Amino acid sequence: MSLQKDIMVAMKTAMKEKDQVALEALRAIKSAILLAKTASGGSEELTEEEELKLLQKLVKQRKDSAAIYLEQDRKDLALPEIDQAEVISQFLPEALSEEEIEKVVVMTIDEIGAEGMKDMGKVMGIVNKELAGRADGKTISTIVKAKLMQ
Repeated sequence: MSLQKDIMVAMKTAMKEKDQVALEALRAIKSAILLAKTASGGSEELTEEEELKLLQKLVKQRKDSAAIYLEQDRKDLALPEIDQAEVISQFLPEALSEEEIEKVVVMTIDEIGAEGMKDMGKVMGIVNKELAGRADGKTISTIVKAKLMQ
């Protein structure tokens, strides 16, 4: 519930400041939260993990859209997407550096005794759970592949 309250407070601030980009991003978050709640069967609150996944998904959507717009040389459409991704990112925990992710990956590989690419799924599952909301899945995947191929 704290995320929903934070979003409402931020929406009020964005309305007062007439910040349309922030308001649009915040409304998208609110809408996604309501959709997730109704999909889960009603008034049930989302867990913190579900909220993080939701926010990450929204940020990824914005970044992917911006990349497509930039490929098509449409900066006018890409910039609002990038700005919205930044607004949504404010509600995510601070991201870990690649070195910090690498430490967790190496520790996990050692713990489960992973040997080669056949164990990538096991490693990814554990690392994704541990770093939920603090690291991008693509970055984790790249690091895990590199470490398992050594």
